[in-house]
Amino acid sequence: MGDILGLDSLFAQMITALGLAMLIGNGLAWWKNRRGQRPRGVEGEFRGGRVAFLAGVGLILAVWGLASILTRGTTG
Repeated sequence: MGDILGLDSLFAQMITALGLAMLIGNGLAWWKNRRGQRPRGVEGEFRGGRVAFLAGVGLILAVWGLASILTRGTTG
């Protein structure tokens, strides 16, 4: 059933998209903080460790998803 609907490929694409979104979003937050910009209405403090951790998780997910897509294309 998974081959008919392409769910294996879809799952790998969703993991890649989620990882890239986490990586880009946290990278943008870090970059804006370094430039001294803050979002409107935000009163909390910037948490650099949290940004680095979530960007790292995003990088791992993106690499995992891309590896799944590339290996699926060569074996399937």
